[in-house]
Amino acid sequence: MRFDELDFEPSLIDGIDAMNFQEMTPVQEKAMPVVMEGKDLIACAQTGTGKTAAYLLPLINQLLRKPSKDKVRAIIMAPTRELAQQIDQQLEGISYFVPISSVAVYGGNDASAYETQKQAMKNGTDIIIATPGRLISHIKMENADFSGVEHFILDEADRMLDMGFYDDIISIVKTLPVKRQTVMFSATMPAKIKKLAETILHEPEFVNVAISKPAEGITQQAYICYETQKRMLVQKLLANNSVDKTIIFSSSKQNVKDVYNALLRMKIKVGAMHSDLDQAFRDEVMLDYKSGKINVIVATDILSRGIDIEGIDMVINYDVPHDAEDYIHRIGRTARANRQGVGITFVSEKDQDRFGMIEQFLEKEIEKMPLPEELGEGPAYEPRLKGKGGRRRQNNNRSQTAKGKQPNANSHKPNADGKHNNKPKTDGNESQEPKANRQHFKPNANGDESNKPRRYNNHHRRFNNRNRGNNNSQQGDLAKDDSVG
Repeated sequence: MRFDELDFEPSLIDGIDAMNFQEMTPVQEKAMPVVMEGKDLIACAQTGTGKTAAYLLPLINQLLRKPSKDKVRAIIMAPTRELAQQIDQQLEGISYFVPISSVAVYGGNDASAYETQKQAMKNGTDIIIATPGRLISHIKMENADFSGVEHFILDEADRMLDMGFYDDIISIVKTLPVKRQTVMFSATMPAKIKKLAETILHEPEFVNVAISKPAEGITQQAYICYETQKRMLVQKLLANNSVDKTIIFSSSKQNVKDVYNALLRMKIKVGAMHSDLDQAFRDEVMLDYKSGKINVIVATDILSRGIDIEGIDMVINYDVPHDAEDYIHRIGRTARANRQGVGITFVSEKDQDRFGMIEQFLEKEIEKMPLPEELGEGPAYEPRLKGKGGRRRQNNNRSQTAKGKQPNANSHKPNADGKHNNKPKTDGNESQEPKANRQHFKPNANGDESNKPRRYNNHHRRFNNRNRGNNNSQQGDLAKDDSVG
């Protein structure tokens, strides 16, 4: 189905053409007619399926057909500042030719940005794109009148709940009119999402776009290794691959910092992205990456969703993602728009069961690559799979032993430098091999929403300034994102 088959306003069609939207994705085809009718909707769809346009286009179309009230008319909630920025950029592009105003509300910057957000809401901007914590801050300071809100949209609702925003969302809902349209998009549908939907939605329609498998253009590989071998392995991979853009994901901020510093010492043009960095620095890293000033980013899962960057050749999972959905989100940063890419995962002993479950979900065995010789041998791959009756064993990168002989149980383990140079003692006793680092890093949500406001859309406000007399808005960037969602 094509976009021009729906009853969009002519000025909105101009924006759709400018964004080069042509054929709808499955979630757009199913969700947009429901949203255009003004019905409540809960849609299960993952990042990369075009869900952003699936709610932005019908939202803008409805706002165009109703007179402005000089009040906030729509609120879009996002879990992180990065996703809020991405939604804001796409809204900016789609609505370039229409008299719709918007403001992105997220923290992490100086008082002047907060004041800009405050004034925009008081002047009645049409659309707010906000993170929960920052919006709650404005509500407590009585900076906004939400009595005119007609549309309330939650993007990546499951992630917001994972980050502990349930109470904030309920608090925000209490400030909204009871009669409104509520739309919720979520990549998964756990019990807590169903509970939230029952609380804030009214007789919703349901759209389900099943979790897709990784794109065909992604070559998936895995290295079975010890924790102590990972840093040298990533250095070897980057030294031996001539790729333009790479993202290295880790669930641990400390791992991100360590790998970043190691790559800096190798004179690699690298940047880091995690929640300890202020927003201005993170924005600069993203600009440098997009412009080619740096070609490697080491990041937490803050970059795994809601960020669309073209031309990423390789994604490295420094540790195994929490589940199959996160795995698909991570490696899905490459091979976009029918391109080719490589998704590599380092699988340590403690992560084998989790990786085995990912393979089980994907219904395929991911190719196991041999470790470079200088790193020595890694552990056997023996994940315990639910419903499969015990462990599955693969020799992967172990050297073949003579028939009938078994290697020393500890002889394959690397030393602290990741090298395989430990030898048995000459007195016949087994040497005490250094144990693999078993420190367990809990996945970090890394999307703290203390976000830096980027701007108040000047090119939107110029249409409304004639009626509202507001000349205090800031100049915004042109929309850089040409993706569908």
